[in-house]
Amino acid sequence: MNAAVKTVCLMGGYFLLFNALVKIFAAAAKVRNFWEEVMDTNQSFISIASDSDFSIHNLPYGIFSIADSSPRAGVAIGEYILDLSLLEQAGLLPTSDTPVFNQDTLNPFIALGKDQWQQTRARLQTLLAKDNAELRDNQSLLEKVLVKQQEARMHLPIHVPSYTDFYSSREHAFNVGSMFRGPENALMPNWSELPVGYNGRASSVVVSGTNLVRPSGQIKSADSNRPVFSACKKLDFELETGFIIGANNALGEPVSIENAHENIFGMVLLNDWSARDIQQWEYVPLGPFNAKTFGSSISPWVVTMLALEPFRCASTKQDPLPLPYLRESRESNYDINLSVAFEVEGEETVICNTNFKYMYWTMAQQLTHHTVSGCNLQIGDLMGSGTISGKDKDSRGSLLELTWNMTEPITLNNGQTRYFIENGDAIIMRGYAQKGEVRVGFGEVRGEILPEHNFNFEAN
Repeated sequence: MNAAVKTVCLMGGYFLLFNALVKIFAAAAKVRNFWEEVMDTNQSFISIASDSDFSIHNLPYGIFSIADSSPRAGVAIGEYILDLSLLEQAGLLPTSDTPVFNQDTLNPFIALGKDQWQQTRARLQTLLAKDNAELRDNQSLLEKVLVKQQEARMHLPIHVPSYTDFYSSREHAFNVGSMFRGPENALMPNWSELPVGYNGRASSVVVSGTNLVRPSGQIKSADSNRPVFSACKKLDFELETGFIIGANNALGEPVSIENAHENIFGMVLLNDWSARDIQQWEYVPLGPFNAKTFGSSISPWVVTMLALEPFRCASTKQDPLPLPYLRESRESNYDINLSVAFEVEGEETVICNTNFKYMYWTMAQQLTHHTVSGCNLQIGDLMGSGTISGKDKDSRGSLLELTWNMTEPITLNNGQTRYFIENGDAIIMRGYAQKGEVRVGFGEVRGEILPEHNFNFEAN
């Protein structure tokens, strides 16, 4: 091959390479422009702080009331609640022909199915977009449908037919097992094979802001032959999330791992309060009972899985590989920052920072395993994640772990110390996911502990 031919071939190669690079950069620019356009059109005409949990990318659902009005559905947007029942009445929502938002729970809306969830979310984002005049310039309607959050009372967002709590953080299970059985026997043989769980008490699931009475029950010390009746002395929190079942499955018809995520409507923050000393005596041989039934607190806002989709991330490596019915082909964990604070005498002390992405068993695996026997789940069922702990000491999701079973006290900002929760203490849990400027948060779940009942057992 002579020099001229070589030059032509070389120039042709460069030309092809140049064209390929142009196409790559053009495609990248197109993707970037599309994302910027989406980001721009998704900005709301409502002023929203950059650190607000309730951006237009979120739009979580809740049940609220004001003054003497009946509870109804709304979504959080910035410092406001958008009244969905009034938007339905005005004919502005896909659900206007068959109203569901004038109800005191979200269950009727959830029952409409995923297509309706998607359509309603898209419609709300359109109505709230800064360049859409439909709601923005309708001042009389806007004044009716926007309610200040601080002026509203929040209610339990869902009717909870059943409540199941799992035990799916490896770090938490290992920490607790190490305390009582030693590191070599920390995890029971079944823990790495299936999502361990128990059926809890749905009737005592309460909304954030509900104060709880310190539980009482039987407590047995190591040096006593018999238990005594006493108020709980080792009252603990457990940092969890919960997911809401969005579709029924018939009795005897399991939900496959491939379809499990389709059956989840959204997530809440969950404080699974625990009476450790009562639990230690009563849980043998059937597991938790009164130590867990006195209250489980959830956040008032349900953050949809549609809003959390951008924060889906790789799942924790599972060893051994789960049995085939639990093997997932999609990433199913979520990058959600979580924190816990003590509030004592009006002053907060953050004592835990962790992340949902550390979970070993995923929500899809929990749901599939729950139904594999043929169990029929119902719309509104609540599934607790189990305590969420990370590898670092300050990422442990319970006081049992943070104080290592009362061997390492926690010092609060006011100088007081705690091993467990005292009367008058409040626990506040918060959570949010963030990618760039896009933030999707849960708000908070808060609960204060009131003194125990004064039982009088004297004979009449």
